[in-house]
Amino acid sequence: MLGGHQAAQAQDFSGAKPLPPRAIPGGALPEPDDSVPGGSDAAAIAPGPNTPTAHTALPLVPFTSARDALKAWMRDSTAGNKVGAVRALEYAASQGHLTAQYKLGRMYAGGEGVPANDLKAFEYFSKIADENADAMPGTADARLVGSAFVALGNYFSDGIKGSYVKPNPDRAFDMFHYAASYFGDPDGQYNLARLYMTGQGASRDRRQAARWMKLAAEKGHAPARAAFGEMLLRGGEGVPRQPVLGLMWLAMAREGADPTREAWIIERHDVAFAAASASDRSAALALIERQHLVNSRNGNAVQN
Repeated sequence: MLGGHQAAQAQDFSGAKPLPPRAIPGGALPEPDDSVPGGSDAAAIAPGPNTPTAHTALPLVPFTSARDALKAWMRDSTAGNKVGAVRALEYAASQGHLTAQYKLGRMYAGGEGVPANDLKAFEYFSKIADENADAMPGTADARLVGSAFVALGNYFSDGIKGSYVKPNPDRAFDMFHYAASYFGDPDGQYNLARLYMTGQGASRDRRQAARWMKLAAEKGHAPARAAFGEMLLRGGEGVPRQPVLGLMWLAMAREGADPTREAWIIERHDVAFAAASASDRSAALALIERQHLVNSRNGNAVQN
């Protein structure tokens, strides 16, 4: 098993299959208080996936299978029965259903239908990563697993206050690197590039940062497009200055940016285009039009 980021760095763009990071330590989470009436928020809290007896703490509907539980989850979610929906999802997760485990992780990470609990989210994502690290890339399951590795990378970057999950840049690198290299996850590639840019968890290397940022940008990742565009505009430290391409990537980033969450992309695009020469702006816009034409032709070819 991969013991640290040094081994991972040696495999960047080598073509060799990356090794999964070493197992992620889990901790047993407190079982929910079954003395609380069924309609309370406390009863809706899912137990940690690494707690052997956690799923017996609450009375569960006798589902016949994980698929049956998922149907109940959809039915209860539609009806607004949050407690029933979470219990159904817990059952499916306890049966090893990957999508249910991932959904619970996301729910606790974002406080969607349950009280936010980063440690429980971490536990679910850890279970997914430990048990599915060899999922076949390109499949629906692999996309969930890759995203779980990215979530773990973010948790290792910042730690979880008041828990055993401490900030660990080396482990964050491991998580992002595996998501980026094995699963080709664009969020993983973007976050890995940022680590190379800042030198956190890895030696500072702008060329490696540019390579990973470009891979994410080519997959339509708006923040990666903006960051890669700025790298090309500035150049230096092994990255050739290519202002026209830089403007092109910034313009493509602006097209895909969320105005609410990614206002910084729009701001940097506007600043860069205002500072650019008229000829560079025209050349960049011509490249974008050409790219749109290629994408349109490719889309029509797929449909036909």
